[in-house]
Amino acid sequence: MSSADSTVLETLAAHRLVPVVVVDGADEGARLADALVAGGLPVAEITLRLAGGVDAIRAVAKNHPDVVVGAGTVTTAQQVDDVAAAGARYIVSPGLSAAVVRRAQEHGIPVLPGVATPSEIMAALDLGIDVVKLFPASVVGGPAAIKAFSAPFPGLRFVPTGGVSTANLADYLTLKPVLAVGGSWMVDRQLVTAGDWDQITTRTRDAVALAAQIVTGSTSKEGKN
Repeated sequence: MSSADSTVLETLAAHRLVPVVVVDGADEGARLADALVAGGLPVAEITLRLAGGVDAIRAVAKNHPDVVVGAGTVTTAQQVDDVAAAGARYIVSPGLSAAVVRRAQEHGIPVLPGVATPSEIMAALDLGIDVVKLFPASVVGGPAAIKAFSAPFPGLRFVPTGGVSTANLADYLTLKPVLAVGGSWMVDRQLVTAGDWDQITTRTRDAVALAAQIVTGSTSKEGKN
């Protein structure tokens, strides 16, 4: 793992939350970054689900250097090139593509491929990956799947995404193999289209506080054991 990889992953681990963002264009990207920072979470995974995703990444990278901005829903090597040029600091993919992983490694950008099976995990390990995205987490077993995968793959860390919410956040964050969780509840697309940035800030602030409470409580319990 390069020092750049380590720095980005340490930042994700420190915040424990990765907002999975669907924004379209530079203006939405910049406004969204403002809202996240105001809520105490300078991290964003901007997906390529909309045509303006790359422009949003570029705007955040240029105007908000304090935000660790990544690119999500990256499925091709060409997209890796595009988001790297736009300033993405990490890449997330819904599945495991050797072409995507290798191109990201060529750019020196950390990549979190999506996995759902032991075979996909083994393929990721063969590519030099030690942090993966469990996706869709709620469909493939959630916390129970992470516990099961951790036995044969003890050094692997997970960023579960898909179905994560305030209701089950503690189930994930109390597991040692979980580096961080990906979620969209604090950055709901309807809030973005409505321009309700204050509500996004409020939800983000609440999520940050909840995560801190969960992590502190988990650490306290471990200290008593």
